Amino acid sequence: MSRRRTPVDAELARKLSRRSMLGVAAGATAAALVGAAAPTASAHDKPHGKPNGKPHGTPLLPPGRLGIQLYTLRDKVSTLGFDKVFAELEAFGYDEVEYAGYTQGSAGDITLAQLKRLTRDHGLKGIGSHVGYADDNNPNAYTFAQNLTKVLDDAQALDLKHIGTASGPFRYGSTVDAWKRAADDFNTYGAAARKRGMKFYQHNHAEEFSFATDQPDVRLYDVLLAETDPDLVYLEMDIYWAYVGQFRFGKRVDGTPDSFDPLHYVLKHPDRYPLFHVKDGEEDVAARDGYRMVDVGDGDIDYARFLTAVNKTRGGRRDHHWQVEHDQPIVDSFTTARRSAAYLHTLRQKGC
Repeated sequence: MSRRRTPVDAELARKLSRRSMLGVAAGATAAALVGAAAPTASAHDKPHGKPNGKPHGTPLLPPGRLGIQLYTLRDKVSTLGFDKVFAELEAFGYDEVEYAGYTQGSAGDITLAQLKRLTRDHGLKGIGSHVGYADDNNPNAYTFAQNLTKVLDDAQALDLKHIGTASGPFRYGSTVDAWKRAADDFNTYGAAARKRGMKFYQHNHAEEFSFATDQPDVRLYDVLLAETDPDLVYLEMDIYWAYVGQFRFGKRVDGTPDSFDPLHYVLKHPDRYPLFHVKDGEEDVAARDGYRMVDVGDGDIDYARFLTAVNKTRGGRRDHHWQVEHDQPIVDSFTTARRSAAYLHTLRQKGC
């Protein structure tokens, strides 16, 4: 693994260094944890299907922490409604849901009070929600930038502890200063959310790991980490897209190697990652992204390693939530939800 180079922005480098030291103190050293995780649980190598008897040992998935991003099931929500979708998720063993909008589309209208009650009645907990960052051409847009109070009012009505965006911080461009401006926005939203007892978070795709257009040795994700207040802005790592980012942006524009391990980010800053998106991919170096998205457990991302390492950080089994997602389920979205949950529940800590 290539060592990541120090950004040329001296102030950015100082912030990253200080926050990395704080994160390592919280989660022990990244190298030690990754090393300890390497030989863990081999359940990832087992195919989906009926296990031979009940799995034995300590589950890697912490109890009460398995959720699903409802974007995965958007087709079912719009045709069947939340009630029937939640009934299936309860049967599959899910504990939490992350909302992707609060309406049922063609299945009919629903109030926030009704949605909250349906979630609870099926033994589920609303853990977070995705809302747009900004739409500067529409002052009435349901986004953090245009309607922060309304966004937070709705999240509070649902008793959410997290409220975030899956929009990239590209509102002002792809320069270091542009991302510093976006970080200031996020700090504002985070402060407002904190006053209501919630955590504001940003969910990544691959492009967050690209390099600044004006400083091509500075990774934009590092700017986001350095310029956002760790007490106000949290991160939801989409593990699949982070690995795609590793594949696509492992070299700078000039070809200089500058690789990273997504897990290292978490281990350096464990307190900043309360939520994860769990999706899987089969490696395909001929594809632009380096992977083809598949159901969790069918791909090449080593979730035994990832869960083991995160569980060993301070509060690891208590403070992190794992949300299954598939952007375009291949066969059927209920099938994806069921198989992904079943696989994650089979993972066991080695030696237990």
